[in-house]
Amino acid sequence: MEKHPLIANEVKAVLEGEGSGHDWWHIHRVRNNAMAIADHEEADLEVVELAALLHDIADHKFHDGDLTIGPNRAEQLLLKHGYSKEVAQQVKQIIAEVSYKGAEEETPVSSIEAACVQDGDRLDAIGAIGIGRAFAFGGNKNRLMFDPNHPPKMHADFEAYRTDKGSTINHFYEKLLLLKGRMQTETGKKMAEERHTVMEDFLKQFYKEWGIKGGL
Repeated sequence: MEKHPLIANEVKAVLEGEGSGHDWWHIHRVRNNAMAIADHEEADLEVVELAALLHDIADHKFHDGDLTIGPNRAEQLLLKHGYSKEVAQQVKQIIAEVSYKGAEEETPVSSIEAACVQDGDRLDAIGAIGIGRAFAFGGNKNRLMFDPNHPPKMHADFEAYRTDKGSTINHFYEKLLLLKGRMQTETGKKMAEERHTVMEDFLKQFYKEWGIKGGL
């Protein structure tokens, strides 16, 4: 049974049927990931679950790079539905810390709860599901699947990362393959191992079928 039905319904109303890989089922998986991590890391389960549910309520990727709209909207929804100001502010802070911002941009967290949600979200960006989501997002943004004449870029800041229009295969090198090393919790690091290997194997097969020896 849903523990936070009013919040879940708000999120479903916004994201159900969304086609870029940031749909309700992404939220569902991230919540499961984050809760599994939180259970091992002895984090506040309510705060983790609420932050996982609301972490993409207004993703910056669909709001002109605005990093404040998501945290603010999450806080407003929690207060609207009777959650305490303290919980709303905790969730707001976590959501502000979740997003990946580029290969050379650090994304530190201020609490174990934020670490659990960030790791839970990043786990859904890698492995077999991560591969599927990468191509769904690329198609949604009208990006090429792959262009061997345009290599990946290690973005120095958030603006360079946000505005880059590189191929989906480049995105593996610019973000997805880096996530295993950026997990915040020991539990998240262990969970990332197999998913990382799945992506490496996929890329090897991709280049083999394309006719590129040795990959990028």
